[in-house]
Amino acid sequence: MQITGMLWGRKLLDLVEFPHSEVRGPELSVDEIKDMIKRHGQVFIKPVFKGGVGKKGKAGLLGRVNNITDALKEKERLYFAEHKVGDSINKSDGVTYEGGVPADYEVYFSIADNTKYRAPTMTITHHGGVDIEELDKDKIIEVPFDPLTGLKAFHVSNALMSLGAPSEIISPLVQNLPKLWDLFNNYGMTMLELNPIRMMKGKRLTPVACDFKCAFDIDDPAWKRLNLPSHIFASDYSEFEQEINQLRTYQGQSDVFVINENGDVTAPTFGGGANAMVTELLGESATISSDFGGNPPYEKMNEISRITFNHWLGQSNVLFVIGGKANNTDIYETFRAIADALRTYFQEHGPKPLFVVVGRGGPNVIRGMSYFRDTLDQLGLPYRFFGFDSAMSEVVNYTMKVNNWMKNGGAEVIKGKMNI
Repeated sequence: MQITGMLWGRKLLDLVEFPHSEVRGPELSVDEIKDMIKRHGQVFIKPVFKGGVGKKGKAGLLGRVNNITDALKEKERLYFAEHKVGDSINKSDGVTYEGGVPADYEVYFSIADNTKYRAPTMTITHHGGVDIEELDKDKIIEVPFDPLTGLKAFHVSNALMSLGAPSEIISPLVQNLPKLWDLFNNYGMTMLELNPIRMMKGKRLTPVACDFKCAFDIDDPAWKRLNLPSHIFASDYSEFEQEINQLRTYQGQSDVFVINENGDVTAPTFGGGANAMVTELLGESATISSDFGGNPPYEKMNEISRITFNHWLGQSNVLFVIGGKANNTDIYETFRAIADALRTYFQEHGPKPLFVVVGRGGPNVIRGMSYFRDTLDQLGLPYRFFGFDSAMSEVVNYTMKVNNWMKNGGAEVIKGKMNI
């Protein structure tokens, strides 16, 4: 769950009264764009992507204009721009207009959970506006601090002085940057980044946030206090992702991403480690990448399964339910919900050839597998169950072999046995 850009970032910064550039959305009229250019001298036009999409500037997806003619051209170019990051192609839906901020100094600032220090860590440099990976190590500093006391003014002051930052930027930053700890800590974030913070000229310098990025811990319900619309966390505009995103609660996870619209293995996955391995090994065969762990209650798991089956089961050869050995997830409730949703799908859409592979461990796993087995026997579907002592990679390999068998005559064999 990530937010990038100032369209929503400005609303979060306003909660702690941190200064930011003037930001307007795609609804801006021509006269309003003219007025904005007149007041700021120049305006930056940026595409709006769902979820966390970076490297837009390096991809040329940023317009800098000082007249209305160029502004309208950039709006047309960027409104539905496509941005490819790795194997993912993201399409924008609108633009933001952001007023220019004259400044001689740009600052990079972030707070993130750091496994090295096992503590929240501030990262800061007065050489901002660039990828921090490109900076020499002596130009940037990491400062871990106690989460019980939070980020204090002296953390910021000591860090900037050790970097040899100009004295005129230290005091304004010391006064304002600690506010961001309240935003990070109070709303369940795992990362908060401002790059750049431009030191706006005036009687005294003022730090002004000109770009925003943050990530939330979905298991921490504090993020729900922001009342952000769930659609902004979707990574795509597919109906499937939008439906699943409506089910986000603190009770269980519901993270999904469409891998291949033409895939033929649908894999409800439980746990981040299982998700990473399964997604990598299944490759283009997978319809979706998912993480439905976190001990979801029956009602939520049943609804997630219903939506998933309605979207993907019709084209799938294999239903692959997989996860590691759970500590606190009630496997019986999870499997009962999935099995009931599968039975409902067959009642509504009729029988279809399908092979079911299940791999899981945890509380009530035997009872859950028994319920799942009885349901599959009633539906006449072939299946194979694996316990917690089976290597997950081998279970995935078995699933791939089953999928190949299904594509090379196996589906017809199952059709015959089901009298379809």
